[in-house]
Amino acid sequence: MSLFNVEQARVKTKPSVITVLGATGSIGLNTLDVIARHPDDFDLFAVTAHSRVTEMLAICKRFTPRYAVMGSADAASSLKQRLQELKSPTEVLFGEAALVEVSQASEVDTVMAAIVGAAGLLPTLAAVKTGKRVLLANKEALVMSGQLFIDAVRQSNAQLLPVDSEHNAIFQALPAAVQHNSVSANFAEHGISKILLTGSGGPFRETPLDQLATQTPEAACAHPNWDMGQKISVDSATMLNKGLEYIEARWLFNCQREQIEVVLHPQSVIHSMVQYVDGSVIAQLGEPDMRTPIAYCLGYPERLASGVRNLDFTTLGALTFGQAEAARYPCLQLAIDACWQGQAATTTLNAANEVAVAAFLQGRIPFGGIAKLCEKVLTSAELPAITSIDAVLDCDANARRVAQTLIARGQ
Repeated sequence: MSLFNVEQARVKTKPSVITVLGATGSIGLNTLDVIARHPDDFDLFAVTAHSRVTEMLAICKRFTPRYAVMGSADAASSLKQRLQELKSPTEVLFGEAALVEVSQASEVDTVMAAIVGAAGLLPTLAAVKTGKRVLLANKEALVMSGQLFIDAVRQSNAQLLPVDSEHNAIFQALPAAVQHNSVSANFAEHGISKILLTGSGGPFRETPLDQLATQTPEAACAHPNWDMGQKISVDSATMLNKGLEYIEARWLFNCQREQIEVVLHPQSVIHSMVQYVDGSVIAQLGEPDMRTPIAYCLGYPERLASGVRNLDFTTLGALTFGQAEAARYPCLQLAIDACWQGQAATTTLNAANEVAVAAFLQGRIPFGGIAKLCEKVLTSAELPAITSIDAVLDCDANARRVAQTLIARGQ
């Protein structure tokens, strides 16, 4: 089976029917922006959100999807009432079962998986198991379930396309033969030396090390280049986000440890690179706007207008690069080590980080406490063998319990 299978891309004789998971988040809204630019190419089947009723109402008014799914009964009830007042035909559902339902519905051929965190795993996996074209913006699906997720892609003949700007850039810079079968590709057979994951370094790239531990949520969320949600912004500040991308790249591109390198690139113009054995390096460049990789995935293998302005090289300025210091970014090193330690380690790290980031945003732990908590959970939680999705979810739940206990104890 081909993970990125060009043969699956067919000439469109009718609109692609799409479900957008996480429609009110940054990726979801950018996806809807691109879809709106191509109304004849896409039919919006369902949109989902956790609790943002006002934002979901605006989406339903503009696009009239068949279904809108909310995370709770209260949010769904509020949205339903407001849609009824507008005489909207959109049907409102709520809960995890509904997320799975709109992800695996037979009418749907494309699913944008943009729910942040572990909550996105089951609906994304449901889309994979039913053979959809899955546009993967949810890092946690691969971080949490890795081999199980890839095995499901193979078995169902689903088409998996990476939305993250870095993985999308790598995908674009790979030879066609590797694109068509990246999950099983042997880099050496195709003259590939390594992939280079670029990262801006976040807002604290030049902050004195002795000031890092006391940075505020407002400072951590002030990303210098990208417009992102709070959780992802904090992950960028710790570079745990890059660590999750490292783990994701391992599975998406069948990499070995020596074939992935993280490179700091503050300008976020080069989104990632592929280095070849002959000395060539092929890079994908563009404005730091997620509509570019989103449009690439929505239209693949064709290219769609995204609304992103062209890169102006005459005003670009210098492009600089550097190494990610372990002392500045301990979360990144934790993720790299966990990647090769095993599935339970990456699942545990992801869960611990979600709890830690939430606690930091709530003012319950300092910025420096994020890495400390993640490390403590990794060393104190059980790391069992992972052979099923149920085992993944159990491991995730256990790590969260350990993390919450440590926070409650002030450790």
